[in-house]
Order: sequence, then structure tokens, then C-alpha cells
Amino acid sequence: MDCIFCKIINGDIPCYKIYEDEIVIAYLDINPLSNGHTLIIPKEHTLDIETIDKNTLNHILDCSIKVKDILKEKLNIDGYTLLQNNGIAQEVKHFHLHVIPKYENEQEIISVEEIYNKIK
Repeated sequence: MDCIFCKIINGDIPCYKIYEDEIVIAYLDINPLSNGHTLIIPKEHTLDIETIDKNTLNHILDCSIKVKDILKEKLNIDGYTLLQNNGIAQEVKHFHLHVIPKYENEQEIISVEEIYNKIK
């Protein structure tokens, strides 16, 4: 399989991991829309909202709160958007949920490495 997210899960491609359990991995997006932009992906490959197991989907939603809590504690976010694309709107064909932090005062996007160092 030539799925970039599966390669990240398998450790073939490095990532800036901020959360992991037996079902999911959450890591910083390398092309962030805001500081702390994170992707949550299931470790088992599944295409989109129509194919994902409902228990896994619920777990991902629960994990989005855990990720939000990490971002709130470490980056002082003021809010967040959850975004999930399907079909032609989906760039990588492996289900993923974006957690996109929002800040009351607009911030310049800094490097993912700098954000990772603030979180870890």
C-alpha cells in the first residue's frame, strides 16, 4: 500500500507525534493552517467517513478532546475547529480528522519544530 499515513504509522516516515494509543496516532500537520494544527488518524487503514468503524470514529472524537487539552495547556489556544474531508475534498485517502487551533489574536505561523518543542 502506498498510503503516506500508513507509512507514518509504521514508522517509515517520521512525524511530530503528540498523542498515541492502540487505535490512533495524533501528530502535527507539516503544512499547518494555524500553530498546533494536528491530524488524528486511525492506525487501521480506512478510507473515509463512510468506511470507518463507528467505534473507531467515536474514539477519534474522544481523542480530539485529549488533543485539544494538550494544545490548550501548551499553546493557550482559544478555540478549535474539527475538520474532516471526503471524496475529492480528501487529499490523502486515509480517514483523518484535523484539529485546527484558533487564537483570539491572530498569530504568525511558526515552524512545526518550534511548536513541537513547546508541546513536548
